[in-house]
Amino acid sequence: MQTLEFTLEGEYVELNQLLKLVGVCASGGAGKMLVASGVVSVDGQAELRKTCKIRAGQVVSLGEVRINVAAPATVPPDAAQA
Repeated sequence: MQTLEFTLEGEYVELNQLLKLVGVCASGGAGKMLVASGVVSVDGQAELRKTCKIRAGQVVSLGEVRINVAAPATVPPDAAQA
C-alpha cells in the first residue's frame, strides 16, 4: 500500500480537492466521480459526500493508496515578529 502525507493549510480540505492535491486524480471533478463511485473511505468508513471536510488526523483510503492528513505547521508567535 502506498502511503501519502498531506499537510493542511487551514482547518480542513474538501475530500474531492484532497484527492486532486495529492495527485490521485487530475481534477476536483474527477475526485467527485471517485467519491461518488464509493471507492473512497475516511477513517475506515465509506464516504459518499464529495465535499466532506477532511481534518487533521483523519486517514483517507482509496484502493492501494492511504493518505494521512496532518495539521498545518504552526509558527511560534515570537518568530512571526522577527
